[in-house]
Amino acid sequence: MPGLFDQQEAAHLDAAMPLAARMRPRTLDEFAGQQHFLGEGKLLRRMLEADRLGSLIFFGPPGTGKTTLAEIIARQSSRKFVPMNAASCGVKELRAALDEARDRLKMGGQRTVLFVDELHHFNKTQQDVLLPDVEAGVVTLIGATTANPFFALVSALVSRSQVFEFQALSQDDILSLLRTSLADRERGLGEMALEVDEDALMFLAEVCDGDARRALSALEIGVLSLMEDAPVFTMEVAQESIQKKAIQYGADEHYDAASAFIKSMRGSDPDAAIYWMARMLEAGEDPRFIARRIVIAASEEVGNADPQALVVANAAAGAVDRIGMPECRIAMAQAVTYIATAPKSNAAYMAINAAMDDVRQQRVIPVPMHLRDGHYKGAKSLGHGEGYEYAHSGEGGWVDQDYLGVDRTYYEPTDRGQEAEIKKRMDELEKRRTQGERRT
Repeated sequence: MPGLFDQQEAAHLDAAMPLAARMRPRTLDEFAGQQHFLGEGKLLRRMLEADRLGSLIFFGPPGTGKTTLAEIIARQSSRKFVPMNAASCGVKELRAALDEARDRLKMGGQRTVLFVDELHHFNKTQQDVLLPDVEAGVVTLIGATTANPFFALVSALVSRSQVFEFQALSQDDILSLLRTSLADRERGLGEMALEVDEDALMFLAEVCDGDARRALSALEIGVLSLMEDAPVFTMEVAQESIQKKAIQYGADEHYDAASAFIKSMRGSDPDAAIYWMARMLEAGEDPRFIARRIVIAASEEVGNADPQALVVANAAAGAVDRIGMPECRIAMAQAVTYIATAPKSNAAYMAINAAMDDVRQQRVIPVPMHLRDGHYKGAKSLGHGEGYEYAHSGEGGWVDQDYLGVDRTYYEPTDRGQEAEIKKRMDELEKRRTQGERRT
C-alpha cells in the first residue's frame, strides 16, 4: 500500500512532466492519426482485436506517436512494457532484458513487449541477438526508427516483423490535440484562465510539420510565459514560442527529395522543383550535389530540344564553385526554372543507352575500312581510308556515306523545341539517301 511520501513523490514527478508527455493518449480511441493502418478494418487494428501480435517495426518522423502507440498496445494486450533506447543500450543490457522476459513468461505466463527506440542504432550483432527470442515468441518486439528499416536493419529482422510507416499528423489532428490540451483540467491546461487566438493555434498546427510533441511544447511554453494580467495566447506569443524547425533529412529524405526534385524538372513544374531544391538546401545538402543533378537533367531531360539548357546548367554549377552559398542559390534557381520550363526530350539519353547496350551485348562492329585512319605510313597498303568522301565537299555539307557498317538507329529526335528542326533535317537527309538508292 503506497504511503504518504510515495504519493508526494508521484505528484512531484507528474508536476515535472511536460504537457506533451501528460497528454499522451491512453487508449486507441484517443490516439490521433495513422488511420491508414490503425483505422477500423485496417491491418494493425485487426491484429490487436484478434490478439495476434507479431513483432512490429514503426517507421516514421518524430512526434507521430510511435512510442505512445507501443505503450497502448502493451496495455491493451496485458503485456509487460519494457522500453530501451538502442543508442545507449549494449548487448549485455539487451540479453538481460530478454532473459527477464523469458523468466516472466515461464513463471507467470505474462508476455513482454520489448520496445526498442531508435532501433536503427543497433548494430548487426545486437539485431542478431534479438532474432531467436523474437522467433520463439519470448518477446513481442516493437522497434521505432526514423530511418527506413529496409535500409537500416538486417533483412532477417525485417522479414520477421510487420513494418508500419507513420505519417506526419494532419493539421486537423494537431489542432484537435491543442484544443483538447487547453480544455483538459486533469492533464492539460484547462485549469488556467486563458484567452486563445484561433489564428495562433492554426499557426502552431501548420508550422510544427505534423509533430504533435513540438506543437504541444510550443503551446506550453507560450502559455506559461504569459503575464498574469494579460493571459492571452496570441499569434505573436505562438511565433516566439516555437523554435526554428529542424528539417528531417536522413538518408531516405536525401534520396526522396532528390528524386522529387529531378522528377519535378522532368515534369515541367518549376514551382515544385524550386521547393524541393529549397528543402534540400535548408536541410544542409551539399549544393554541389544539387548542381550535378541540374547538369544531368539539362542533358537527360531537355537535351537537344533546347541545347541552351546545358549551357545554363553548367554556368550555375560553376557559380556554385566560385561563389558558394548562399548567393549561388540564385544561379541554381535560374537553371532549375529554365530546365523545368524548357521543351523536353530524352532522345540523346536514350540513344547513348541503346548504343552502350549494343556494345555490351552484341558483336562489336568493326570500323569500316573507308573510315579507318589513313594518315600513317603503310595505311594505304591495308586499304585504310580508301573510298572516304569528305562531307564538306558534298551539297549542303553532306554526302551519302555509310558511317557505321550496319543498319541501326540510335538517335530519334522528337518534334519538340529545337529538336524539331533537327528531326526535319534528318528526315531530309534520309529522303536524299533514299532517292540516291533508287537512282542507283
